[in-house]
Parts: sequence; structure tokens; C-alpha cells
Amino acid sequence: MPRLRESLRALPAAVLPAVVLALAGLAAGLTGCADADADVPPGKTAVVASFYPMAWLVEKVGGDDVFVRTLTRPGTEPHDLELTARQVANIEDADLSVYVAGVQPAVDDAVARHAERGRSLDAASLVRTLPPPGETRDEEAHDGVRHREASYDPHLWLDPSRMATVATALGERLAAADPGRASGYLRRAAAAAGELNGLDRAFGDGLETCARRDIVTAHAAFGYLADRYGLRQRPVSGVDPSGGPSPKRLAELTRLVSASGATTVFTETLVSPKVAEALAREAGVRTAVLDPVEGIEEGSSGDYMTIMRQNLRTLRPALECS
Repeated sequence: MPRLRESLRALPAAVLPAVVLALAGLAAGLTGCADADADVPPGKTAVVASFYPMAWLVEKVGGDDVFVRTLTRPGTEPHDLELTARQVANIEDADLSVYVAGVQPAVDDAVARHAERGRSLDAASLVRTLPPPGETRDEEAHDGVRHREASYDPHLWLDPSRMATVATALGERLAAADPGRASGYLRRAAAAAGELNGLDRAFGDGLETCARRDIVTAHAAFGYLADRYGLRQRPVSGVDPSGGPSPKRLAELTRLVSASGATTVFTETLVSPKVAEALAREAGVRTAVLDPVEGIEEGSSGDYMTIMRQNLRTLRPALECS
């Protein structure tokens, strides 16, 4: 970075703005997130993706034929997203908006109000959904608050087989929106679905024979993964992640961990691990990161596939799988 700053200082003042703009465009491309104010390049299909898992899938299926604007920036917790006026305008102008209804109420509202008929794709409408995560007695329940508008659990992207279904449907919708390049969309959708189905088989094989089936998670994000692979989710949902639990609540959670026989309390990215770490200390178990793949941390080189494979590597020793 110091060398870059020195190089920029050495440039003539007349060309400096153009160079800065070019570098900004490069940075947006590296993060898979186009700036809200950037113009759609000529010949590209404009797609708005609500948050990382949908953006990743759009890029896999759309390839070089699409220009993707991701509403949730890297490193940002997606549930709490508030949209700018420019982002709402991007939804209105997009050839297609791809989202999961129930994750981000602001996006749900903007799509309902501003996306033209036939120009949105709700991934949750394409798959069999599960009941909503059970709320705890805590008034600050993480999912009880954040998913209050959904009649189902929206975390469907944590089941690769459901994501494969979404990939196929996405290819068909992009082909309909841009028929001149339909064959490319359909080909890439089939390849993405095949890759996701391969990941599904890896999870199925890797979690088939395990001594334990309970996963104690930071919040109730893993219902689809648990449903698909015969696990039982035990969420520590209902405790404010920014602070510690009360002694009474900590004791209740400790008893839950002991009753489940769990050896690990799973923390996650983008949310403070303080509560899970306090619980693990009290219960005398370890912690490990189980990523809900709701977003990518700033500067991360991982993607959906690598993060999910790391999740599998994390689960196997914690569940004592053979």
C-alpha cells in the first residue's frame, strides 16, 4: 500500500481521477460487489443480489454476461441491512433481483414495491422450506426478532441440494431475461448445480456415521443443514451477542450443552463470539467456528464452496465422525 500511494502521488494531476476510478472498479470486482453508483456496462444484464450467497450464485450462473450489484457489503451482518435510495433505485432498474424472502425485511419491502413484475426471484419460493427457528424466552431472541416476518426458516442456502435447485431456476430466469445468451446461462446453471450436488454428497458421506448428532450453534441458522444430514440443531439463540448472558440464562444454556453431550459450542463469523465463548468456558467444552455463510469477511479469499467444505471439516471431529 505505501508503494501504491507513492505511485499515485507521482502521477500527473490530470490523470489521477481516472486512475482512482479504475482502482475502485477493480476493488469492487475483487469483492464481487459492484458499487451502487456504478453504471451497468453496455451489453450486461443487470442483476441485484440481496446478500452474499445469492451474489455468489448469480456470479456462477451469470458469468461474464451479468453485472451484479450486491446490496450487503462484505463484513456486514446481512439481517440488519437498511437500503439507501440509490439501492432501491437499483432494484427498480434491475433486469432481475435475486433474494431470500425473510432474511432482510428492507429488501423484501423494496422488491415488493419497486421491482417490476417478473423481475425478481425469491429463492425461498423454489424449495421446500422448514418451520421458523423456535424462539426462546429471551425478549432479545436473535432470530425471533430478525425473522419475525417469515413464516419459515429462511436459511436455505446452508443446504447445498436446495442451492442446486435455486441454481437451475436462476439459469432459466436469466435465460428468459436475456434470450440471446440463454445457452450460456443454462450451461453454467447446470455446472453450478452439479458442483453443489457434489458438495451435498460430500456432506452426506462425511456426516453419515458420527458418534454425536447435536450441534450447539450461536444462532438458529443451521436448520437446513441439520435437516438434510440428520443432525439436531441446539441454538444459543436468544442472547444478545453484544453482551454476556445473565447467570440464570448461562446456567440454562450450560445444562443444555451437558444434556446434549456436545463437546463443542460453535461460534460464527460477523457476530461477536462472546456469548458462545462464555458458555463453552462454563460447560467445560471447546469452541469452533461454524460459518453460516451469510457474508464474507473483508479481505477473505474464500467463497461459498470453500467455506462450506471448511464447515464439514469442522463438524466431523466435533461430532466424532468416522
